[in-house]
Amino acid sequence: MRLLILGTAAGGGVPQWNCACAGCAAARSEPSLRRRHASIAVEAGEGRWYVVNATPDIGEQIEACAALHPGPERRATPIAGVILTDAELDHTLGIPRLREASGLRIVSTGAVRAALSGGLRLDRVLAPYAGLSWTTLPEKDLEALDGGPLEVQGIPVSGKRPRYAADLDEPSGDAWVVALRVRDRRDGKVVVYAPALAGWPGALDRALRDADCVFVDGTFWDDEEPVRSGFTEKTSTQMGHLPITGRNGTAERLAALPAERRFYTHLNNTNRLVHADDPGHRRLAETGLEVAREGALIEL
Repeated sequence: MRLLILGTAAGGGVPQWNCACAGCAAARSEPSLRRRHASIAVEAGEGRWYVVNATPDIGEQIEACAALHPGPERRATPIAGVILTDAELDHTLGIPRLREASGLRIVSTGAVRAALSGGLRLDRVLAPYAGLSWTTLPEKDLEALDGGPLEVQGIPVSGKRPRYAADLDEPSGDAWVVALRVRDRRDGKVVVYAPALAGWPGALDRALRDADCVFVDGTFWDDEEPVRSGFTEKTSTQMGHLPITGRNGTAERLAALPAERRFYTHLNNTNRLVHADDPGHRRLAETGLEVAREGALIEL
């Protein structure tokens, strides 16, 4: 299985346009510290890739990865579709940027589709440009994607709705946010991508323990970071993101997993890890943990 790391930042990216925190200021002065919104691409076959979450900077992500460039025919693209882990704006605003396609396939849970169709009205907005073709992301078990070598499953992890969908007449449930599980039938390799975690349910734990490569929510370093940074009165956990260290921290559980590669992604601009020389990187590396690196190709 082959994966491309397209982005590693939480909402707003690094730097965030209206933020002058230390992380954003450093990224403005040093381009190598910039981070695009968190996303990966998974190869579904020779020259066919699915992008996981369509972020606002999806165009820049595609241009930065040669494997996703169009060609050799003028309008041929290796992008087969988009798989969504939730309906948050920073994971879906890239869909309208793909409107030049003749059609666009989206794989998501029913709750996410309801939010995008009923809340954002994307079907209606994009109909004059490119029709959206929806495929339900299975939640009970792995199912084949496109009849190809990959199998996918959405593991429900949170019932947190995006703000714009708060009043939608849709049932509550944990399928509003899922962790994506992908298995390659050719060699049995498994990847789990969980960029947003409000909890660590048993189904997720079992999937992570069976995975060869995992990506986990690294939005905040510790639970008090959002409050300490001054932009909210809510802790990391209250915002729907388990922190890396301290109370409710995930680092110990992540380090105990048998996966070959264990990454943190979805870093907020206030997270100390956006600084490449921060000692936190060394602290994580001592237990075999990594911060995902944009542009990296992962081969399992």
